[in-house]
Amino acid sequence: MSIVAGVDIGNSTTEVCIGDYGQDRHVRFLSSASVKTTGTKGTLSNIHGILSALKEAMGRIGRDVSEIDLVRLNEAAPVIGDTAMETLTETIITDSSMIGHNPSTPAGAGQAAGELLSFDNLSRGQAGTPYIVFVDVQHGYDEVARRINEVAKSLQIVGIILQADEAVLVENRLDHKIPIVDEVKRIDKIPDGRMAAIEVALPGQFIRMLSNPYGIATLLHLNAEETKTVTPIARSLIGNRSAVVIKTPNGDVRENVLPAGDIFLQATHPTRIPLDEGADKIMQAVSDAGEIYDVTGQENTNVGNMLNRIRRGMSEVSGEADGEIHITDILAVDTLAPVLISGALAGETCLEKAVGIAAMVRTQQLPMRQIAAKLSETLSTRATVAGVEAVMASLGALTTPGTKLPLAILDMGGGSTDAAIIHENGTVDLTHQAGAGELVSMLIQTELGLENRYMAEQIKRYPLAKVESLFHMRMENGEMHFVQESLDPRFYGRVVLLTEAGLVRVEKDIPMERIREIRREAKRKVFLTNAKRALRTVAPDHNLKNISNVVLVGGSAADFEIPEMLMEEFTQYGIVCGRGNIRGTEGPRNAVATGLVLSYGGEMQ
Repeated sequence: MSIVAGVDIGNSTTEVCIGDYGQDRHVRFLSSASVKTTGTKGTLSNIHGILSALKEAMGRIGRDVSEIDLVRLNEAAPVIGDTAMETLTETIITDSSMIGHNPSTPAGAGQAAGELLSFDNLSRGQAGTPYIVFVDVQHGYDEVARRINEVAKSLQIVGIILQADEAVLVENRLDHKIPIVDEVKRIDKIPDGRMAAIEVALPGQFIRMLSNPYGIATLLHLNAEETKTVTPIARSLIGNRSAVVIKTPNGDVRENVLPAGDIFLQATHPTRIPLDEGADKIMQAVSDAGEIYDVTGQENTNVGNMLNRIRRGMSEVSGEADGEIHITDILAVDTLAPVLISGALAGETCLEKAVGIAAMVRTQQLPMRQIAAKLSETLSTRATVAGVEAVMASLGALTTPGTKLPLAILDMGGGSTDAAIIHENGTVDLTHQAGAGELVSMLIQTELGLENRYMAEQIKRYPLAKVESLFHMRMENGEMHFVQESLDPRFYGRVVLLTEAGLVRVEKDIPMERIREIRREAKRKVFLTNAKRALRTVAPDHNLKNISNVVLVGGSAADFEIPEMLMEEFTQYGIVCGRGNIRGTEGPRNAVATGLVLSYGGEMQ
């Protein structure tokens, strides 16, 4: 009897499979476990996670780790995935030209144009001139409403801008309803005496005049040249509930194209491609380049700095010099990133064009050998690096009921997407592609403007609902779900995630439909793109129609919507595609670990 442990170290999780080889040399699977990977994949920090997973797996069958006769590790390193993002454009405003503000509680509705007048200077107002009054935080809502009601008898007040969060309180006390925008932090920067336009949309709607350059021109009486210069302002205000645009004679508004730089592909067919040509052109260049030996970026540009950061980060964890680390594949994705507008008054952001890149980094060392040696020393048992990850995943995938050779697998993890085909004669073709779950999380975090990656990870993994009363919520698919016991009042009116542990509130006030759209689009950009290019690389004659069966394995295959997306996409090629069910019990997880245990039997024979 021989107890063999297969250990798969992934970017996100470390998985273990325990098998027992009897005298007949047939394997009997005993247990499995999965824990979070400790440290960066392929470094000695992984030891802690491996030991934890081994203890958990052996503990489930009442055995001790010391009873393991052999530990077999995947030859995954030295390939690491990493991601980075750079914006290609930025909106710059000088001389306080705009408040593209979107507070949660503006008041009133409609649009108006008038001369800016400080609340402290109301006595200087002249009859017959329309005014937009701006008020700092020193004046309370009661005082503001009372004073505006008084002067409105002689002055034409068409709108109000408040520093405090009191728009509704002021509006409730006014004799005549006018649009009011509040929560403007830098109200001291508003220039007295300038012309401005203000707009507040009805609840559930968005502004129309100030998000349209011709609407701004109408309200502020701009000529054709001035209308052209306010186009970036109008674009930045799309989707806002309220806004103020200030006409400043010396103001300058421009959309600045940043020095994005060029990507250099050192490959069979060396290629130079500008980053600002977009993801489609970049990926076409990657496809045409042949085998890629390294990827670098133009010095002192966005893409050069981005790739250097990835290379430097890998250098720190591997202990190798930057020059010994090579990027062997990239996945580029177009996106929009909310970026703080230079010169804005209230912390406004604008959706700027950006490119996200996932890179596959290869080092010269063989850290998996170091991990095996350290593990052998710690456990006082034999530990070896046994097989290539994609090959082991293919062997594990064959334990899925209903599969046969030839068989293709897609192993979609955190940092990379691996594909392999086992042909009927037993030969294997495989590929490693940059980009998977971590890039999806980065896109979700960027486009939603989330403060931390953890919430983006949660949004990626779980479906959404909107709590519309304390006893029911509307699911993202439109279904109404009623509960018998009252929901926590903290969830009322908020978007929540439906996790195994219960409801998790999305703190940022973003419509459920918007979150769902961004989540699904991020998955399509990364997983559909990578799945097709990976399978096309290993397919006979590089034609997807020459593949009959695809088994999805890895963490992302357990996602609640990715497999369905892929099944729908591959239907047009006549491919049978679905989640793996490793050993008929594990679902899409544990494929590599299971393959490591199975391959030991083949080596014995």
